[in-house]
Amino acid sequence: MRCTIDTTSGLISAENGEGETTVDLYSTEGFELLSQLWLKVGWNQKHVYTFSWLGRPIIQLPEDIVRIQEVIHEVQPDVIVETGVAHGGSLVLYASLLKLFGKGRVIGVDIEIRPHNRAALEEHPLSELITLIEGGSTDSATLARVAAEIRAGETTLVILDSNHTREHVLAELEAYSGLVSVGSYIVAMDGIMALVADTPRGRPEWSGDNPISAVEEFVREHPEFVVQQPEWPFNESDLRTNITHWQEGYLRRVF
Repeated sequence: MRCTIDTTSGLISAENGEGETTVDLYSTEGFELLSQLWLKVGWNQKHVYTFSWLGRPIIQLPEDIVRIQEVIHEVQPDVIVETGVAHGGSLVLYASLLKLFGKGRVIGVDIEIRPHNRAALEEHPLSELITLIEGGSTDSATLARVAAEIRAGETTLVILDSNHTREHVLAELEAYSGLVSVGSYIVAMDGIMALVADTPRGRPEWSGDNPISAVEEFVREHPEFVVQQPEWPFNESDLRTNITHWQEGYLRRVF
Protein backbone atom coordinates (compact mmCIF):
# COMPACT_ATOMS: atom_id res chain seq x y z
CA MET A 1 0.00 0.00 0.00
CA ARG A 2 1.21 3.48 -0.88
CA CYS A 3 -0.04 6.10 1.56
CA THR A 4 0.16 9.89 1.14
CA ILE A 5 -0.71 12.28 3.97
CA ASP A 6 -1.10 15.95 3.07
CA THR A 7 -1.76 18.08 6.13
CA THR A 8 -1.83 21.25 4.00
CA SER A 9 -4.75 20.08 1.90
CA GLY A 10 -6.15 17.95 4.70
CA LEU A 11 -6.25 14.79 2.58
CA ILE A 12 -5.00 11.22 2.98
CA SER A 13 -4.63 8.84 0.03
CA ALA A 14 -4.08 5.10 0.03
CA GLU A 15 -3.23 3.13 -3.09
CA ASN A 16 -3.20 -0.64 -3.43
CA GLY A 17 -3.77 -3.20 -6.17
CA GLU A 18 -7.47 -2.30 -6.30
CA GLY A 19 -6.97 1.42 -6.94
CA GLU A 20 -6.56 4.65 -4.99
CA THR A 21 -8.75 6.09 -2.25
CA THR A 22 -8.52 9.74 -1.19
CA VAL A 23 -10.52 11.08 1.74
CA ASP A 24 -10.56 13.98 4.15
CA LEU A 25 -7.77 13.44 6.67
CA TYR A 26 -9.99 14.79 9.43
CA SER A 27 -12.83 12.32 8.92
CA THR A 28 -13.81 8.90 10.17
CA GLU A 29 -12.51 7.33 6.97
CA GLY A 30 -9.27 9.32 7.21
CA PHE A 31 -8.75 8.23 10.79
CA GLU A 32 -9.31 4.59 9.83
CA LEU A 33 -6.76 4.77 6.99
CA LEU A 34 -4.21 6.50 9.22
CA SER A 35 -4.85 3.96 11.99
CA GLN A 36 -4.14 1.04 9.65
CA LEU A 37 -0.75 2.56 8.83
CA TRP A 38 -0.08 3.27 12.52
CA LEU A 39 -0.94 -0.32 13.40
CA LYS A 40 1.50 -1.69 10.81
CA VAL A 41 4.40 0.52 11.89
CA GLY A 42 3.66 0.11 15.59
CA TRP A 43 3.51 -3.67 15.27
CA ASN A 44 6.82 -3.73 13.43
CA GLN A 45 8.45 -1.54 16.10
CA LYS A 46 7.11 -3.78 18.93
CA HIS A 47 5.00 -1.01 20.45
CA VAL A 48 3.00 -3.60 22.42
CA TYR A 49 6.19 -4.83 24.08
CA THR A 50 6.35 -1.70 26.25
CA PHE A 51 3.45 -2.22 28.69
CA SER A 52 2.73 -4.02 31.94
CA TRP A 53 -0.31 -4.64 34.14
CA LEU A 54 0.13 -4.70 37.92
CA GLY A 55 3.77 -5.62 37.57
CA ARG A 56 3.60 -8.22 34.79
CA PRO A 57 4.44 -7.58 31.11
CA ILE A 58 1.30 -7.53 28.97
CA ILE A 59 1.94 -7.81 25.24
CA GLN A 60 -1.31 -6.24 24.07
CA LEU A 61 -2.38 -3.01 22.41
CA PRO A 62 -3.76 -0.59 25.02
CA GLU A 63 -7.00 -0.16 23.09
CA ASP A 64 -7.48 -3.93 23.06
CA ILE A 65 -6.93 -3.98 26.81
CA VAL A 66 -9.68 -1.41 27.31
CA ARG A 67 -12.06 -3.15 24.88
CA ILE A 68 -11.65 -6.59 26.49
CA GLN A 69 -12.29 -4.90 29.85
CA GLU A 70 -15.61 -3.65 28.46
CA VAL A 71 -16.50 -7.16 27.31
CA ILE A 72 -15.59 -8.75 30.63
CA HIS A 73 -17.69 -6.15 32.44
CA GLU A 74 -20.62 -6.89 30.14
CA VAL A 75 -20.42 -10.69 30.34
CA GLN A 76 -19.47 -10.93 34.03
CA PRO A 77 -17.92 -14.38 33.54
CA ASP A 78 -17.32 -16.86 36.31
CA VAL A 79 -14.36 -18.30 34.41
CA ILE A 80 -11.98 -16.84 31.84
CA VAL A 81 -9.85 -19.37 29.97
CA GLU A 82 -6.81 -18.09 28.08
CA THR A 83 -4.50 -20.15 25.89
CA GLY A 84 -1.01 -18.66 25.77
CA VAL A 85 0.45 -17.41 29.05
CA ALA A 86 3.80 -15.77 28.13
CA HIS A 87 4.66 -13.40 31.02
CA GLY A 88 1.16 -13.64 32.47
CA GLY A 89 0.16 -9.99 32.19
CA SER A 90 -3.15 -10.77 30.53
CA LEU A 91 -4.02 -13.31 33.22
CA VAL A 92 -3.31 -10.67 35.87
CA LEU A 93 -5.47 -8.16 33.96
CA TYR A 94 -8.43 -10.54 33.90
CA ALA A 95 -7.91 -11.56 37.52
CA SER A 96 -7.81 -7.92 38.63
CA LEU A 97 -11.14 -7.23 36.93
CA LEU A 98 -12.76 -10.32 38.41
CA LYS A 99 -11.43 -9.36 41.82
CA LEU A 100 -13.10 -6.00 41.43
CA PHE A 101 -16.38 -7.69 40.48
CA GLY A 102 -16.11 -9.95 43.52
CA LYS A 103 -16.46 -13.14 41.48
CA GLY A 104 -14.66 -15.40 39.04
CA ARG A 105 -11.28 -16.92 38.33
CA VAL A 106 -8.83 -17.32 35.45
CA ILE A 107 -7.31 -20.42 33.83
CA GLY A 108 -4.10 -20.01 31.85
CA VAL A 109 -2.99 -22.73 29.42
CA ASP A 110 0.42 -22.96 27.76
CA ILE A 111 2.55 -25.72 26.26
CA GLU A 112 5.47 -24.33 28.30
CA ILE A 113 5.19 -22.04 31.30
CA ARG A 114 8.69 -20.78 31.95
CA PRO A 115 9.80 -21.22 35.57
CA HIS A 116 10.43 -17.51 36.18
CA ASN A 117 7.00 -16.59 34.81
CA ARG A 118 5.31 -19.30 36.86
CA ALA A 119 7.12 -18.13 40.00
CA ALA A 120 6.12 -14.50 39.38
CA LEU A 121 2.47 -15.45 38.91
CA GLU A 122 2.41 -17.74 41.93
CA GLU A 123 3.86 -14.93 44.05
CA HIS A 124 1.50 -12.27 42.68
CA PRO A 125 -1.17 -10.83 45.03
CA LEU A 126 -3.86 -12.14 42.63
CA SER A 127 -2.43 -15.67 42.44
CA GLU A 128 -5.40 -17.19 44.25
CA LEU A 129 -7.56 -16.36 41.24
CA ILE A 130 -5.19 -17.86 38.65
CA THR A 131 -4.86 -21.56 37.75
CA LEU A 132 -1.99 -22.53 35.45
CA ILE A 133 -2.22 -25.63 33.25
CA GLU A 134 0.85 -26.68 31.29
CA GLY A 135 0.26 -28.71 28.13
CA GLY A 136 -0.58 -28.40 24.46
CA SER A 137 -3.75 -26.34 24.26
CA THR A 138 -5.52 -28.80 21.96
CA ASP A 139 -4.28 -32.01 23.62
CA SER A 140 -7.13 -34.12 25.00
CA ALA A 141 -5.48 -34.36 28.42
CA THR A 142 -5.12 -30.58 28.61
CA LEU A 143 -8.72 -30.04 27.55
CA ALA A 144 -9.91 -32.48 30.20
CA ARG A 145 -8.00 -30.56 32.87
CA VAL A 146 -9.51 -27.27 31.74
CA ALA A 147 -13.05 -28.69 31.64
CA ALA A 148 -12.60 -30.12 35.13
CA GLU A 149 -12.00 -26.59 36.45
CA ILE A 150 -15.39 -25.34 35.19
CA ARG A 151 -18.51 -26.11 37.17
CA ALA A 152 -21.94 -26.69 35.64
CA GLY A 153 -23.86 -23.51 34.97
CA GLU A 154 -20.84 -21.19 35.14
CA THR A 155 -20.52 -18.42 32.57
CA THR A 156 -17.30 -18.91 30.62
CA LEU A 157 -15.35 -16.63 28.27
CA VAL A 158 -12.43 -18.00 26.22
CA ILE A 159 -9.45 -16.09 24.80
CA LEU A 160 -7.05 -17.67 22.27
CA ASP A 161 -3.54 -16.20 22.34
CA SER A 162 -1.12 -19.07 21.73
CA ASN A 163 0.02 -20.28 18.29
CA HIS A 164 -1.61 -18.00 15.70
CA THR A 165 -1.41 -20.17 12.59
CA ARG A 166 -4.67 -20.82 10.79
CA GLU A 167 -4.50 -24.57 11.51
CA HIS A 168 -3.86 -24.14 15.24
CA VAL A 169 -6.42 -21.39 15.78
CA LEU A 170 -9.05 -23.45 13.97
CA ALA A 171 -8.20 -26.44 16.18
CA GLU A 172 -8.49 -24.27 19.30
CA LEU A 173 -11.81 -22.84 18.15
CA GLU A 174 -13.15 -26.36 17.70
CA ALA A 175 -11.72 -27.49 21.04
CA TYR A 176 -12.79 -24.60 23.27
CA SER A 177 -15.97 -23.25 21.68
CA GLY A 178 -18.08 -25.80 23.54
CA LEU A 179 -17.03 -24.20 26.82
CA VAL A 180 -18.37 -20.77 25.83
CA SER A 181 -21.67 -19.72 27.36
CA VAL A 182 -24.52 -18.30 25.26
CA GLY A 183 -24.07 -14.53 25.15
CA SER A 184 -20.36 -14.81 25.90
CA TYR A 185 -17.40 -14.80 23.53
CA ILE A 186 -14.45 -16.76 22.25
CA VAL A 187 -11.79 -14.25 21.20
CA ALA A 188 -9.19 -15.16 18.57
CA MET A 189 -6.33 -12.72 18.97
CA ASP A 190 -3.77 -11.40 16.48
CA GLY A 191 -5.68 -11.23 13.25
CA ILE A 192 -3.27 -8.34 12.63
CA MET A 193 -0.94 -10.93 11.10
CA ALA A 194 -2.83 -10.48 7.83
CA LEU A 195 -2.21 -6.72 7.90
CA VAL A 196 1.49 -6.87 8.75
CA ALA A 197 2.54 -9.69 6.41
CA ASP A 198 4.44 -7.20 4.22
CA THR A 199 6.34 -5.44 7.04
CA PRO A 200 10.04 -6.09 7.76
CA ARG A 201 9.16 -8.31 10.74
CA GLY A 202 6.27 -10.00 8.94
CA ARG A 203 6.10 -13.04 6.69
CA PRO A 204 4.41 -13.16 3.26
CA GLU A 205 2.56 -16.38 4.10
CA TRP A 206 0.71 -14.59 6.90
CA SER A 207 -1.54 -12.96 4.29
CA GLY A 208 -3.45 -16.26 4.21
CA ASP A 209 -2.15 -18.16 7.23
CA ASN A 210 -3.61 -16.17 10.11
CA PRO A 211 -6.38 -16.25 12.74
CA ILE A 212 -8.86 -14.43 10.50
CA SER A 213 -8.87 -17.26 7.96
CA ALA A 214 -9.44 -19.74 10.82
CA VAL A 215 -12.35 -17.68 12.17
CA GLU A 216 -13.98 -17.40 8.76
CA GLU A 217 -13.85 -21.16 8.25
CA PHE A 218 -15.06 -21.87 11.77
CA VAL A 219 -18.17 -19.69 11.59
CA ARG A 220 -19.19 -21.26 8.27
CA GLU A 221 -19.60 -24.56 10.12
CA HIS A 222 -20.81 -23.16 13.45
CA PRO A 223 -23.92 -20.97 13.11
CA GLU A 224 -24.11 -20.73 16.90
CA PHE A 225 -21.25 -18.21 16.66
CA VAL A 226 -21.16 -14.87 14.85
CA VAL A 227 -18.21 -12.55 14.29
CA GLN A 228 -19.35 -9.46 16.12
CA GLN A 229 -17.42 -6.51 17.47
CA PRO A 230 -18.96 -5.86 20.89
CA GLU A 231 -20.94 -2.64 21.05
CA TRP A 232 -19.07 0.26 22.60
CA PRO A 233 -20.85 1.22 25.84
CA PHE A 234 -19.81 4.85 25.33
CA ASN A 235 -19.26 6.71 22.05
CA GLU A 236 -19.69 10.46 21.51
CA SER A 237 -17.76 10.36 18.21
CA ASP A 238 -18.46 9.31 14.63
CA LEU A 239 -15.91 6.50 14.92
CA ARG A 240 -17.19 2.95 14.57
CA THR A 241 -14.43 0.35 14.54
CA ASN A 242 -11.79 -0.82 16.99
CA ILE A 243 -8.17 0.11 16.34
CA THR A 244 -7.03 -3.39 17.13
CA HIS A 245 -4.60 -6.27 16.78
CA TRP A 246 -7.59 -8.64 16.96
CA GLN A 247 -9.28 -8.05 13.59
CA GLU A 248 -12.42 -10.22 13.29
CA GLY A 249 -11.46 -11.70 16.64
CA TYR A 250 -14.67 -11.51 18.66
CA LEU A 251 -16.97 -14.50 18.15
CA ARG A 252 -20.19 -14.24 20.14
CA ARG A 253 -22.21 -17.33 20.95
CA VAL A 254 -25.83 -16.63 20.07
CA PHE A 255 -27.41 -20.03 20.86
